[in-house]
Amino acid sequence: MKAIPFGPAWSAALRRGPEAELRGWIDAALAWCLETDAIAMKHFRRDLDVQRKPDRSFVTVADTAIEERLRDKIAAAFPKHGVVGEEFGEEDAGAATRWYIDPIDGTHNYMRGVPVFGTLLAVERDGELQAAVISAPGLRTRWAAWRGGGAWAMSTIGGAAPRRLSVSQIESLGEAQVLLTSESEIARTGLLPGLRAVLGRAWRERGFGDFWSYTLVAEGAAEAMMEVEIKPWDAAAPFLLVEEAGGRATDIAGNRTIRGSTVIATNGRLHDEVLALLRDPGAT
Repeated sequence: MKAIPFGPAWSAALRRGPEAELRGWIDAALAWCLETDAIAMKHFRRDLDVQRKPDRSFVTVADTAIEERLRDKIAAAFPKHGVVGEEFGEEDAGAATRWYIDPIDGTHNYMRGVPVFGTLLAVERDGELQAAVISAPGLRTRWAAWRGGGAWAMSTIGGAAPRRLSVSQIESLGEAQVLLTSESEIARTGLLPGLRAVLGRAWRERGFGDFWSYTLVAEGAAEAMMEVEIKPWDAAAPFLLVEEAGGRATDIAGNRTIRGSTVIATNGRLHDEVLALLRDPGAT
């Protein structure tokens, strides 16, 4: 079987624009997050207006307010760009460059006062992700990545310098820490039939969930993250962060896509083994 490439040099080759342009998108997104963080924290651990969407998922006043603010910002700064957002759908579907918005990733955490939630922004050009920002005000941390520029973590307090991220070098599943959203929820979908096989072979498993698990893979604190029933706005920013940190992200079939029903992100070295086990629990 032909080896699937991954790593920083491979990721850099997917750039679809000059460095200055991509950095401009990053700088704009980071500036906008000053406002969206304030909105999120204004309502965090307060009485929330929580409603059910037609798909029975939850939406809060912070979700809608943040997405509205970001759509206004994008329209003013980049009027030719399209938008794909969780709460208000798609605008300018034919645009070559599009922004993905998840205003509050980890809504259940947010509703219950758990500080693991974040605003996710990503830019796609001609079908290839180019830049991404994740802002987690409850964790006082932001992450950013752009093609050829690496993946970075930034504290929002103390003035510390940004820290470049790199996936771990672990090559044995028996030494790996693997992450997932919820074992019971994944099992109910049947989308990862070999989940128990992966967890049984891993050194350690934890259910940190949502965007934070992908940042831990990118930082080298974990080797794999497995998620199901994920939407493009959930996947876009974490996908790019992992790839620019030197890892791999695909669906269970091995396709590089944010539009499938599964996302598997790893340090790259364990990716094929994890996919094989997820598809066939008896794989060696």
